[in-house]
Amino acid sequence: MILDDFIVATKTGLFCRYGDFYLDPKEIVKDAVISHAHGDHAIGGNLHVYCTETTSLFMKHRYKKFAGGEFHLKGYHEDFTLNGVKISFIPAGHILGSAMILMEYQGIKYLYTGDYKLQPDKTCEPIEFVPADVLITETTFADPNTRHPAAEEEILKLNGTQSNIMLGAYALGKCQRLISLMNDHCPEKRILVHHSMMPFVKIYEQNGINMGKYEMYDRKVMKNTPTNMVYMVPPMVFRSYFRAINVIRVFATGWKHLQNNSEIQLYVSDHADWNDIIYTIDQVKPTEVWTNHGDGKQLKEHFANSLVVKLLT
Repeated sequence: MILDDFIVATKTGLFCRYGDFYLDPKEIVKDAVISHAHGDHAIGGNLHVYCTETTSLFMKHRYKKFAGGEFHLKGYHEDFTLNGVKISFIPAGHILGSAMILMEYQGIKYLYTGDYKLQPDKTCEPIEFVPADVLITETTFADPNTRHPAAEEEILKLNGTQSNIMLGAYALGKCQRLISLMNDHCPEKRILVHHSMMPFVKIYEQNGINMGKYEMYDRKVMKNTPTNMVYMVPPMVFRSYFRAINVIRVFATGWKHLQNNSEIQLYVSDHADWNDIIYTIDQVKPTEVWTNHGDGKQLKEHFANSLVVKLLT
């Protein structure tokens, strides 16, 4: 029987009372099961951290000695048990090391997606689908009007200008995906990377990901080369240099409202869109869908006559 309170949303995060652990907690807890290393899912300081090895590397870089007490590193599909709940990590396709968290208790399987994507991406493990009785899915883009275009087609927009480009992107995941895409589809571009992004790029390479050509940003190089340079910067730097001259400003995101001031709209998202969520539900074949991270109301309406959809947050 599905336990309606197996996962509950609290101010600290998603809590599994039966296993006495949290999924991606927002505050420091005793036992944290972490899906991936983005800052809104992986804070520092938890006493026991259960995650993939790559996720731990990103967390230890970001939080240094405050990353966490004891790290318990698990490979994909490796079972472990917390207070009677059997847990394993399934590739989520979001960023390198990202995982969906499969939990089994009293014969019922609950699959928490964390963030996930279905689009191909050479820089991380592709998503895998496993059957579950309850799918706990993120609904960041759960809107029938949202369709993410193919990243391979979007990146070609950069070939439409020879002007130098300041390209804003998240330092972990999006940055590495864009470097790979530009190497494959924008061979004329010379890629310069902001120093704060470089350690994440190096961790990708240390884990066997071929990033292609890129170099550390050098102000003189950028100044003396008026064409075909792409300077990759994190969001904070992108926002602070809003008066940068002699560059076209581009921000890579799936959010339309963040594209308003960009001269080139680059819709590259690392999340599932509406069709992807529907496809995932079809593959997992759950009896119930619980939604998290975003608005699940449209999903609830869509499945009103065929599937139980519960909004966790």
